[in-house]
Amino acid sequence: PFYVMDMVPGRIVWDASFPDTGREQRAAHFAAMNATIAQLHNYDPEAIGLGDYGKPTAFVERQVARWSKQYLTDLDGGRIPAMDKLVDWLGKHLPPDSGRSSVVHGDYRCDNMIFWPDRPEVRAVLDWELSTLGDPAADFTYHLMMYRMPAGMFTGLKGLDLEALGIPSEDEYVAAYCRRTGRDGLPHLDYLIVFVLFRIAAVLHGIRGRLARGSASSAHAEATAAQAEPLAELAWAEAQKAAL
Repeated sequence: PFYVMDMVPGRIVWDASFPDTGREQRAAHFAAMNATIAQLHNYDPEAIGLGDYGKPTAFVERQVARWSKQYLTDLDGGRIPAMDKLVDWLGKHLPPDSGRSSVVHGDYRCDNMIFWPDRPEVRAVLDWELSTLGDPAADFTYHLMMYRMPAGMFTGLKGLDLEALGIPSEDEYVAAYCRRTGRDGLPHLDYLIVFVLFRIAAVLHGIRGRLARGSASSAHAEATAAQAEPLAELAWAEAQKAAL
């Protein structure tokens, strides 16, 4: 079953390096993505009728518990040593609740947006099934992980010459988001990076389990599931260098 909410003409970009875009336009597209997620996080959920859209507190704590359980109980997916270490590490280093809550998208990345055909503006944001109320910093960090993933892995940018491409650095991108949302910075960013990488690795581990059970429906399931272990190892590498 499915339904179409609205027909929004435009472009979907699958590669975060925006390979078919010129240098200046590439920078403008990053500014548009940044502004759009900042706008989402600046909405007051109560004011827009979404005050009951989810639990506003302990978002990261609940997510860590949920995905840890998901990984540990899916025996068909097998064990990944880095995931075992991450379950323990995330539980031991859980930061205090941020006290901030907003509508969070849950899967905000360039290929879940529709851009105007002829200019660097976001017309629509797609794929809202993971949306809820939660910590906006965690939601932004999920988007930010493109800077930590190697080029060629999902929407990864690591290893590319960002300055030559006209793409802002990770620090510049964080600073722009903080300006737009009235923040002084993103506390616990190192932890949140590890968490979001772990979360997506847990999702891919679940696909691995479905493959083993013969219930994976996507034609790309096997290739996607194969990324679970490299992502988990990347998350563990980030955990080992985290300054907590």
